[in-house]
Amino acid sequence: MKYGFIGCGNMGSAIAKALSHSTKSITLTDRSGKAANLAKELGCNYADNQTVAETCDRIFLAVKPQMMADVLKPLQPTLKARKPLLISIAAGLTVLRIEEMAGTSLPVIRIMPNTPVAVGSGMTLYCYNALVEQDVLSDFLRDVSPCGQWDELEESLIDAAGVVSGCGPAYMYMFMDALAEGAVACGIPKDKALKYAATTMIGAAKMVQQTGQTPEALKNAVCSPGGSTIAGVRALEEGRFYETIHACVNAAYKRNQELGK
Repeated sequence: MKYGFIGCGNMGSAIAKALSHSTKSITLTDRSGKAANLAKELGCNYADNQTVAETCDRIFLAVKPQMMADVLKPLQPTLKARKPLLISIAAGLTVLRIEEMAGTSLPVIRIMPNTPVAVGSGMTLYCYNALVEQDVLSDFLRDVSPCGQWDELEESLIDAAGVVSGCGPAYMYMFMDALAEGAVACGIPKDKALKYAATTMIGAAKMVQQTGQTPEALKNAVCSPGGSTIAGVRALEEGRFYETIHACVNAAYKRNQELGK
């Protein structure tokens, strides 16, 4: 199967890099021309949107939601004639909305990935319409397996769940950096502080995944009465840590919904 990418920013590039481990039959396009360098790096093709629409069987739509309609409009005659599989990564845009913008009924998979797909550790949510055949879906999921984990989710939950997996890395990087900066203030060199923070975050995540215990239970297991950990936890609670994170998730979810209008 021939894959195409219409748009190749940070997220599109990350998926293209992972997909290239399964196939080199990939064509990239973008407005700036920067994707030409990535195409050379990956050993795949660089062309324009019309070429992708005419020649590719599975097309990733990796442009901003507010640009999608303008990008798809000139491609409508080709999409109507060929009915390729479209894979949209645009936040907020429903499967039905993508079909409307494409000007025809055709198979659509809507995905919400995150940037760790570039290193094979992504968490990608997906849903699809009735025109996506199960053998096509299975083949697609096999091709993109180098991205990391994929989880099917009903579309009504995609925007909310995507705030955790899609937006989440940015928030985790902020926490990681803050943790490291705190250590630097205590005299630890920045490079070592970042290594300790990143490795600890990976280990803590694995504990949640592999032990079956809740984050609350695992947190309590680290907190000795009167110890240093509980002193730090109290400082987070006094700074309204949980309330701030909840507000962060709600703000991102609200923005996702706005993008779909």
